[in-house]
Amino acid sequence: MTLQLGVILPTSSPDPENPMLGDVRAAASFAEAAGLESVWAADHLVASGPILDSTVVLATAAAATHRVRVGYGVLILALRPVTWAARQIGALQYVSDNRLLLGVGTGNPAHGDVGWRAAGASFAERGPRTDEALRLLPDLVAGKPVTLTDGTELALAPVATMPPVLVAGDGPRARRRAAEYADGWITIGASPAQVSASARELSTLADGYGRTAPTITVVAPPMATAPGQAADQLAEYATAGAERVILAPSPTGWEASYEFAAELQQSL
Repeated sequence: MTLQLGVILPTSSPDPENPMLGDVRAAASFAEAAGLESVWAADHLVASGPILDSTVVLATAAAATHRVRVGYGVLILALRPVTWAARQIGALQYVSDNRLLLGVGTGNPAHGDVGWRAAGASFAERGPRTDEALRLLPDLVAGKPVTLTDGTELALAPVATMPPVLVAGDGPRARRRAAEYADGWITIGASPAQVSASARELSTLADGYGRTAPTITVVAPPMATAPGQAADQLAEYATAGAERVILAPSPTGWEASYEFAAELQQSL
């Protein structure tokens, strides 16, 4: 299988004047023209710096493109009522013509719990709430009747195709969650050796649930600046079992990151 390459959309920055906060439409169009597989948007309510809303960003990227996949990198499901999340996911899948990749996470503790308190959600209960959301989402997105934990019965419309779910997180619980509920697992900064070991663990866990082992997406650590050396690093990830690598943004702006990704794409 050919390794897929993705890039992170310029949606956040520690400084509003920093070039990392850029033109989403131009970035998505550039990624598509370069032959990249996917573009990704982070999701936070309150982060350490300015950040655009992930769903609005991905809808904008989808409207500016025709082929490239649009991914939550990652959606913090437990911050939202699951029905509202399902409505957004279904609508985005519809307007993108089924190009959505649904990355899901429980949030980075480094951002603290301010966003959770602001949303009226429990930071401590984020794991169980994420599991419950993942259990209900496929039927909610597909428009099937669902009974919520409070006894409410409903079915959403219009219906949409459930997008692939990729659970993020480098801890044992995240890998178990990926094996139980997801199509893929996202790891941040793992080495090829760590990817290989995790692939074996995921296969064993998935067997226990009677499911196919999740695919692996790696948010890459800093890579070599020489394209040839970086291409060799990508080959190591492919050999280790990764399906996709998402390249980290360059501090000099998204254009430099995307140009480098485009050059690497030619080597695959």
